[in-house]
Amino acid sequence: MSGMSAGAGRDRVYDGRGLTDTREGTHGTMKPGEAGGPERTDDAVGPDGPDGPEGREVPEEPEGRPEKPEGPEKPREGGAHGPDGPGGADGPGTGSSAGGGSRSGAGGPGAGGPGPGPRGAGGGRPRIPLPRVSVEDSGLPLPALPHPGPAPLALEHPVLKALLGAWALAACSREEAAAVDRHLGECGACAEEGRRLRQAVGLLQPPDTLDPDPALRTRVLDLCLERRPPRIPVPEWAMPYDAETARLDALLQDFGEAEWHAPVRLRWFSDDGTASRRTTVAGVIAHLLAVDGLVAVALGLADPLGDITPRAPAPAGRTEAYWRASHLPPTRAVRAPWREQSHALIRTTAFTGGGASGRDSGAGRMPVAYGDCELPLRDAMLDRAFECWVHAEDIAEAVNYPYEPPSARHLHRMIDLAARMLPTVLAERRRSGKAAPGAHRHLVTAGAPGRSLRLDIEGSGGGEWYIPLDSPAAVGSAEHEVAYVALDDVEFCRLAAGRVPPEEAAAGQSGDREAIRDVLFAAASLSRM
Repeated sequence: MSGMSAGAGRDRVYDGRGLTDTREGTHGTMKPGEAGGPERTDDAVGPDGPDGPEGREVPEEPEGRPEKPEGPEKPREGGAHGPDGPGGADGPGTGSSAGGGSRSGAGGPGAGGPGPGPRGAGGGRPRIPLPRVSVEDSGLPLPALPHPGPAPLALEHPVLKALLGAWALAACSREEAAAVDRHLGECGACAEEGRRLRQAVGLLQPPDTLDPDPALRTRVLDLCLERRPPRIPVPEWAMPYDAETARLDALLQDFGEAEWHAPVRLRWFSDDGTASRRTTVAGVIAHLLAVDGLVAVALGLADPLGDITPRAPAPAGRTEAYWRASHLPPTRAVRAPWREQSHALIRTTAFTGGGASGRDSGAGRMPVAYGDCELPLRDAMLDRAFECWVHAEDIAEAVNYPYEPPSARHLHRMIDLAARMLPTVLAERRRSGKAAPGAHRHLVTAGAPGRSLRLDIEGSGGGEWYIPLDSPAAVGSAEHEVAYVALDDVEFCRLAAGRVPPEEAAAGQSGDREAIRDVLFAAASLSRM
């Protein structure tokens, strides 16, 4: 490159905006056209101007260039590079700092440099980084390519369709499962079939609960009590309530704030359809606390409502009054009073129950007022155990947690209570016009057998009951059977709790259709809020 003196190349540095004069007594950047500005040649400025893509040359990195010494260089006397030119006394460069003469090559060497250096101020590193060397040009061996895996399994459509059942059961090999997964993304019919098969597999194997078997607690307690009988035993008719409150308390133990405020819908049967009331998990526990208070008041314990006066003494009225009296929605704080009250009920019934069998002459028959009806204490405790289990299932469903039915012995007692209440409920529905009087109704004297429906409850907690159809005072008998209904034990309990509409109850039926319908609707009418 020619047209610029060696001194001018060393005293002016291109910094991306123009040429900067580094000599003493000069400041700023000189651009072409300004007074005192340097003349540029075609070698210095490209066709696109000083800032264009060809406005500056990037010299090659010299091999063997020494590292830049630490610390700034001290200028010599007589200018930026001394009186002897930019190379110093020993440098080969010639010419004064004002510029003159010509030079060949890219520029003089730096101070003490062994060879020609790149163009720049003082022979330092170039201001623009050099391009990196490609690995192919470095002479180093290239990295080894990863070993290709086995080719994907290619199967025909009929084969893939035949594998859908094994794929739904997770019984395919890894290659077959990958082939089916690829095929399901391309075939809509097989994707729909695979979805249905997966849902069927979920029904075959429901999620297992982490809770122990509900009967385990009863078996352990029975074994302990056989070894060491209690001085004050809990009556048998109070044991279901003891077991169900303990199970619900264990479910609530690990709940966080989010679970306590999870939405729950309380449901019960109404002649106009299924009625419901929206609340939370904490609201359900408050409902159990308020209704259990009916038994507490009958036993002489404190009423959990305190000074709150409900509009109606029925369970629904007490619950609504308790909810209205709370300035804020119920929280997890409601668990403590409900737990204390349930323990007090068990303890009090143990003192007044008269032994483990509870077949005493007084305490078990103590009346408990439910507003519009009365139940003896032994049946009231079974009723509270039944409602505790039903609402525990509501809570478990709200938090997506599996919950098992009660043990077979306790479930049988709950079903027996519902079967014994059916004749009274059926008579009430007929008096209110909600059930037909019956074309073949035949009244009998109290205690005499009359027309009966045989209720066959299947399952470990089931049994067989004959329901008198014409009068609550009549006695059901096999000789006067006119209808037959078969139900699963848990299904019957859900019907009595209002969770299953009577029209949808999966029942085996034969005989008088009107009597069957009346009994199923009477069972659903047992439910309440």
